[in-house]
Amino acid sequence: MKPTEEPSVQPIQLVVDDRPVAAVEVAGTVLTRARGLLFRRDLPEALLLRPCSSVHGAWMRVPLDVALLTADLEVVHAQVLRPWAATRPRRGVTQVLEAPTGSFERWGLRPGSRVALAQA
Repeated sequence: MKPTEEPSVQPIQLVVDDRPVAAVEVAGTVLTRARGLLFRRDLPEALLLRPCSSVHGAWMRVPLDVALLTADLEVVHAQVLRPWAATRPRRGVTQVLEAPTGSFERWGLRPGSRVALAQA
């Protein structure tokens, strides 16, 4: 592989209540979590931040669907996060799922839903 080439990354599929719904990016490092969706022109279908217990909308220009998840990927809370707002930390939350507004309604994601990740 040439130094300028990136290693191939297997796409990851987001599954909600046993239904595949979207491609998801996983932000699992300090840098990828810190960047999140900030300053992106094109939003991914979904972004999973882990570990993470709450998020903020500072510097965001558009609202986002946000779900707070437990370690076993159960949705504890879901909301539309407006720019400059923040989620409250909640007991047991270890991951946060973000998506463009309207995605959760389309996917049927709500508190109590089970989320999974699968190779696409």
